[in-house]
Amino acid sequence: MKKSLLTLTTVLCMAAHLVAQVEPTAGTWKTWFIPSGKAYRLPQPASYKQEVAQVLAAQQNLDAAARQQIQFWNAGAPVYRWNDMIGKLWMTDTSTNGVLSNMLLNVATYDATIAAWDTKYAYNRPRPYVADSRIKVLGPKPDSPSYPCEVSVAAGVASTIIAHFYPHLADSVNRMAQRAMASRVAAGMAFPSDTLAGFELGRRIAEAELAHTSNYVYKKPWDGKRPAGPGIWTGKKPMFPTGGQNKTVVLTSASQFRPGPPPDFAKDMADLKAFKQTFRSKANAFYYASQFSSDDLLHKKLFEQNLHLNAPRAARIYAAVAVAYYDTFVACWDAKYAYWGIRPDQYDPTYQPLVPTPPFPGYPSGHAALSGMVGELFSYFFPADRAQFQKIARDGAESRFQAGIHFRTDNEVGLDLGRKVAGAVIQRLMADGTGEDLTIARRK
Repeated sequence: MKKSLLTLTTVLCMAAHLVAQVEPTAGTWKTWFIPSGKAYRLPQPASYKQEVAQVLAAQQNLDAAARQQIQFWNAGAPVYRWNDMIGKLWMTDTSTNGVLSNMLLNVATYDATIAAWDTKYAYNRPRPYVADSRIKVLGPKPDSPSYPCEVSVAAGVASTIIAHFYPHLADSVNRMAQRAMASRVAAGMAFPSDTLAGFELGRRIAEAELAHTSNYVYKKPWDGKRPAGPGIWTGKKPMFPTGGQNKTVVLTSASQFRPGPPPDFAKDMADLKAFKQTFRSKANAFYYASQFSSDDLLHKKLFEQNLHLNAPRAARIYAAVAVAYYDTFVACWDAKYAYWGIRPDQYDPTYQPLVPTPPFPGYPSGHAALSGMVGELFSYFFPADRAQFQKIARDGAESRFQAGIHFRTDNEVGLDLGRKVAGAVIQRLMADGTGEDLTIARRK
């Protein structure tokens, strides 16, 4: 009888543990730039018993700085800190490599996370705090196997990608990665061999994806040619004139959703000159002129839904948004330099915009295109907040009219373009084997 009860208790405990597991099938999800997660499965790890003493020693020697590092890396999904870092870099990058670096960091992290999950559930290595009761867990308990460490996977990807695109930061990001790895050991969440294996897996996949996308950015210099005639933007130093010739990820080509040519802007100009500014309209114009990135909003929504605790789901969302940013940029710049649409202050030299006019054609609006993409894609992931995202899309687009640097036609066309790109990304997501539609339905 006692033996039967013991067996039943063991089965129930195992069942409860399986229910708590974080995405045990994520290793089969469709990847972006590698063949599959299984293609990068790591070899079976050696026994962890010799490493228990190392984890205990790390915990016994904790000082204030080490505790601060544990707290720092406990926050958010594994890519959270790195996404924040690349966001500050690419948004101020004056080359088209910037948007590619952001896309690659997030996509490679997702692909490497899927590969990590394939390995995790192939071997089911216990976490240190599970393997030995003397080990404390200093933070939220990750309900997934220990090998390889997912935070170290993200560190391997990020340090490789950032060092590639911003070599002056190579030493800094490598030290940052080492601190991330050490923090997981000290937190009782990973054995040293888990962190080393994770870092190496992330590095290998990042290097493979850098090679895969080596021809994505159009490398030939601009030939200096531009159309002539009325309605043509005539700025002296056009920014990103070949950006629309970059290779896309989800779109079949940069011109897949290219809008028709712009109209004569006489009516748009009259609307703009008749517009009466208010405190609110100026505030909206300055707000979106000074910052556009929706990264903070995305982080917030992931925290609100506790998706930061689900590494594969979080990585998937970050990757999809980064791909959409990239393809929207390329599609928008394709249209800009297909038509060289004039800006308001060139159409009517007597008109004074509220903010400086950007150094590239106006049609369609880049802010509006990215706003339309955010409104549509974020609504897919977080449908209960659709009204909020749609308002953000409208406000972001309208801000450019309020700033006096875009016609309303620029914005309307840009919004439509961004929504179409988001739609293409969503179609790709719906076929990636994650069961996301069911997950989203539960969050409504």
